[in-house]
Amino acid sequence: MKTYTNIIFDLDGTMVDSVVGITNSIIYALQKYDIEIPNEDELKKFIGPPLIDSFQELYGFSREEAMTAFEYYRDYYRAKGIFECSVFPGIEDLLKSLKENGKNLMVATAKVEQYANIVLEHFGLTEYFTCVAGSNLDGTRAHKDEIILSVLERCRITDREHTLMIGDRMHDILGAKYASIDSIGVLFGYGTKEELEDAGADIIAASVDDLKTILSPQV
Repeated sequence: MKTYTNIIFDLDGTMVDSVVGITNSIIYALQKYDIEIPNEDELKKFIGPPLIDSFQELYGFSREEAMTAFEYYRDYYRAKGIFECSVFPGIEDLLKSLKENGKNLMVATAKVEQYANIVLEHFGLTEYFTCVAGSNLDGTRAHKDEIILSVLERCRITDREHTLMIGDRMHDILGAKYASIDSIGVLFGYGTKEELEDAGADIIAASVDDLKTILSPQV
C-alpha cells in the first residue's frame, strides 16, 4: 500500500455509530406523514446519501415535500438525535496514531457541517482534523463529490496521488473517484461489501482493527 499524506474520513458509519439518532430523526419525520415505519435495515438506507434525495427516492416525495420532511428530521436531530451516537471502538486510537505520524486528517461528511463539528467536539475528536466539510443548512452541497472537493480546496490539497478517502457507503467511494483519489470502504458501518466493491473501492476493511492493519504503513 502506498503512503498517504492526506487522509479524509467520512463521519457517520465510519468514525461514529450514529444509527440511533439518525433513524429516530427519520421516524419522527415520517410520522408527520402518517407513513408506516419500516424496519431498521430499511431506515439505514438513509445514512450516507443526501437526505432530501432519499425522501424522494424511497418514498416518492416531491422536492417540496422532501424539503419539509428534512426540516422535520432536523427538528428532532437538533433536540435529541445529534447525541444519540457513539464513536466506534478503536477509532480515536487510530486517529491519534495517524496524527502523531504527521498525517493531515480531514472530514468529508454529508451531515450538515455545523452538526458534524458539534459531534466531533462532543467526543473530543476535533483536535485530530485540520478541516471539516459537510453539507449546508439550506440543503446545498449535499453530494459527496462536492463535499470531498470542498475539503480538498479548503485544505489546499493538490497532491491527490497521496490522498485517501475512507468511508462506508458507495457515495464515499464514488466521490473519491470523482475527485481522483484512492479509497477504502469499511464494512463496520452501514454499507455492504457488494455496494462498496461495485462502487470501485480500492481496498475493503472489515473492521476497525482491519482498517488499522491496512493503514499500518502510515504509522
